[in-house]
Order: sequence, then C-alpha cells, then structure tokens
Amino acid sequence: MFKTPQLAAEITCQPINILRVDAAILFADILTLPGEMGFDIRFEKSGGPMITNPIRTARDLQKIRDWDHIPHIETTISLVNQMLPQSVPLIGFAGAPFTVLTYLIEGGSSARFKKTISFAYQQPKVFHSILKKLTHNTIRYLDLQKQSGIKVFQLFDTWAGILRPLDYENLVLPYLKMIFSSVKLPSIYYLKSGAHLIQFADQTGADFISVCHQLDLGDENFRKRIHIGVQGNLFNELLFADNRKLNSEVSLLLKKSKKYPKYIFNLSHGVFPDTDVNKLKMVVKLVHQFKK
Repeated sequence: MFKTPQLAAEITCQPINILRVDAAILFADILTLPGEMGFDIRFEKSGGPMITNPIRTARDLQKIRDWDHIPHIETTISLVNQMLPQSVPLIGFAGAPFTVLTYLIEGGSSARFKKTISFAYQQPKVFHSILKKLTHNTIRYLDLQKQSGIKVFQLFDTWAGILRPLDYENLVLPYLKMIFSSVKLPSIYYLKSGAHLIQFADQTGADFISVCHQLDLGDENFRKRIHIGVQGNLFNELLFADNRKLNSEVSLLLKKSKKYPKYIFNLSHGVFPDTDVNKLKMVVKLVHQFKK
C-alpha cells in the first residue's frame, strides 16, 4: 500500500472523507527513506517492520547510500492534491533521524533499545556519522515532498523520549535544528514520552511541538516554558471510554488549549486498529463546535 500511489492517496484522503478532519496526512511509512538508502525492510503479519540487514558495526556505514529517486511519493502527493478540496492542506511526513536509527540498529521495534544505546556510547563517532547521513537525506526527502505539493511537514520522534536530557541534547537536538532550519515550510515536531525533554522544544526550530498525554496543558509551568504552537495531548485510550467520559475529556482539553496562542487538536499518538470510527467522528464534531 505504501508503494502503490493510488492506494496510498485513497488512504490519505479517507480521514477527510469519513471523519471530516481539517488536514490530510501523507500515508507513508516511517522507514520509507531508509528503504531507499539500502536497507531491506519487510512487514510481518505479526507485528511492525523488520530490517534484515541492520547496522551492527562501523563497516556497515559503507553500505548506506544517498537515495536517488522516490517516484511513488511524488505520484502519491500529486494524486492526493487532485483529490482533496482546495481548503484542505496536505501534511508531509518523515521520521526523525534518531528514531529512524533505532529501527536500523535494533532490526525493528524494541522495548529496551539496548543495541542503540550501546552503539551510541561505544562508537559515538560512527553513531553521529549515521545521524548526519540520515539528516542530509531527510532534508532532501522533505524537500521532495515540498516540491510535490505538501503544505506542512511533521517530523516524528517516537523513541527520542527514551533518552536523558544530556543525551537528547547531544544525539537529537543538533540534527533537528538542521532539518527545521533547512526545510522552508510550516513544521510540527512530534515527541512521544518527552515530558522530561520539553525544555528543548523552543530550540528545535519547529513551529509546533506535538505532545503526548503525559503532559498537562493546564500546567502553568508548562505553558510558560513553551513559546511555539502546541498540538495533541488527548490520551488515545480515551477513545475506548463511554461517550459521556470522552465528551468530558475532549471538552476539558479544549478549554485548556485556550491558554495557548496556537493549538492544533490531536491525539497523544496514533489511532488503534480496533477504535470505533463513530467515537472519532464524535470527537471531530466536538472540536468543530468548540471552534465555532
């Protein structure tokens, strides 16, 4: 589905057609880029992505190449923009360098990230060399999306939250700054489980910080420390609560969001496959009514 533009475009537009949300997000995988840089990435029925040729030693750096051409992304974006109403922007998508690198070292998803952390501490020069390579190619990848017709881009850093502030400042922040300063589009940075790292939000260069449910938007200390736009925060597990509870939680979050000059309503992370679509429709309706 990722590599078939007609399918990817249809999936990108489904939340607009079914849920009536306000923006479309490009249907692409977080490992699209490394898949074009020499890594063999497969999806098993039982879980997430698997990399059959992961990074294990310094020698593996030699097999990482710069990507040349990604025609299915260009075609998908073009098709989506033909299908979307003019008032609906398309948000581009890419994985942040550190998060992408965790997959490439671990060989897939991980609970402890032991291989990644060991590699970073034992071979720091090689680790940074790979991050620089990924950053360079991510900038080119997002520029390709920009040229193809996205209006905004979102960078996902799902696993940067495993780091201490000191390590985040060393292994993540410099590369984020390069990306957000290079790609000239409105931008969103998603950081999962990053409550202890929120002091770096303003330094990334992103226009918005997308936060998970671990932060309280009603916390005055948090509000005073953030000087960019805020996105997200509704705990995605609340979609399994009854309608009364869900209505109450959405309303509470919307009231808290009024303290922020710029806010985009969203969940704390993704939508689970067994989520009732009617719950999502209800949430969208509540947000639109509040906005009016």
